Amino acid sequence: MTHALYTTTQIRAIEDAAYACLEDGALMRRAGRAAADFALELLGEARDLPVLVLVGPGNNGGDALETAANLAEAGVNATVLHLPGRFDASSATDAAYERARSGSVGWIDMLPPDAQWALVIDGLFGIGLTRALDGEYRDLVAALDSIDCPILALDVPSGLDADSGSPVGADGAPGIAVHATHTITFLGDKPGLHTADGRDHAGQVRVDTLNVDDVRLPRSNASLGDVGAFAAQLKARRQNSHKGSFGDVAVVGGAHGMAGAPVLAARGALFAGAGRVFVAALGTPPGYDNDQPELMFRQADDFDFFGRTVVIGPGMGDSVGAIRLLAKALDSDSPLVIDADALSLIGASPDMQARLAQRAAPSVLTPHPLEAARLLGMTAAVVQADRLEAAREIALRMQSTVILKGSGSVIARPDGDVVINPTGNAGLATAGSGDVLAGVCGALLAHGWPGWEAAIGAAWMHGAAADQLVEEGLGPIGLTAGELPPAVRSVLNRLVREHARR
Repeated sequence: MTHALYTTTQIRAIEDAAYACLEDGALMRRAGRAAADFALELLGEARDLPVLVLVGPGNNGGDALETAANLAEAGVNATVLHLPGRFDASSATDAAYERARSGSVGWIDMLPPDAQWALVIDGLFGIGLTRALDGEYRDLVAALDSIDCPILALDVPSGLDADSGSPVGADGAPGIAVHATHTITFLGDKPGLHTADGRDHAGQVRVDTLNVDDVRLPRSNASLGDVGAFAAQLKARRQNSHKGSFGDVAVVGGAHGMAGAPVLAARGALFAGAGRVFVAALGTPPGYDNDQPELMFRQADDFDFFGRTVVIGPGMGDSVGAIRLLAKALDSDSPLVIDADALSLIGASPDMQARLAQRAAPSVLTPHPLEAARLLGMTAAVVQADRLEAAREIALRMQSTVILKGSGSVIARPDGDVVINPTGNAGLATAGSGDVLAGVCGALLAHGWPGWEAAIGAAWMHGAAADQLVEEGLGPIGLTAGELPPAVRSVLNRLVREHARR
């Protein structure tokens, strides 16, 4: 089943539909019950220790008040820090306030400097926040960073844009948001919890639909990636196979002084199962790769792309020869993975962009935010402020599948559908990891995977490989790109064993 991600506008529509068939305050009471149950799980045996509940002025604050009342009824020492603000509360929030006031909940009006908490529950602001946190709210959120205990955010961490994953800022200045260890999000999952800064702020995310399953959900064109999105392509290999059965990959790049990038991409393709892998080098190619002598090196100038999947860009540079080779690749019938320097060259050339948009063969682009900015004629900061829309715009303009790399990589296609990749960790923030991703994607295309599934699968396996290495104690600090290809092989073979049709 698709794990849909809903925009704030769509969540509001779901709320309105639920309100129409539920009694007043029912959703808030359900949210408070779900949050209290999750909080009790997090507390475990520490239910006798104090819990701080931060309550803001809107319905998110009402959810927090219901949570506090439920915790107090369960015997938890719950204390509310209430910042009512200047907004008119809903009738449901007023009722939640009266319920919390009538029970054993404690009340404070400022954060004690030396207090110890077993858990902090963030119910300051939800998806309705439209301006940066300031004043006492900003001070309180900043103070939470010095509190050493789990923090549970209700719906979204306060200050975080639920659509983009960026803290809500003002006049170009960066915003601030709660750094939660856990988030329980209501009615439907939100994209901002899984990309950009969202993963750092949301922590582990749990979705609770609040039992509104009978409400007609809007169609979402965004989802959280999982193996199901590409499982149909995971096929066990026939015994009666040969190297030609699994496709050729040619990595084009490696200008003088940049030979490492195409080698990493080629190793990624090799360990992801390509039958043969070539490196077509712009500079003088090495005779062979000491670690992977299976790789074959050629001069790029006279290399024949026909019948091969081409990964172009790693270490390619911006010479006249590089431009000529890129034009040759764009005019070919080969499936393409376009990375690194090739993306910058396309961003600088309307002609190249037109050639790319007119291709019939699959094209997968793998930009990081700065390369995406060059393709769109904007700054990387603007790209990062709304990663989903940036990826969609590139896919539409270039008529290609796009993997916008970064925390929560965004995979987009021209019809506007996007997938956020949930795997990976900070160990991937190292030179060459993107080259490996491009090579893995090239291998999947060479196997005959469609571009969409190849992009989703490559991003998922690339991230899962990094996660596996961290679990083995090899990172995230100091994890290197060269360690990724064998881990990708391990992940891919495991997935085939688990999902391949027999």
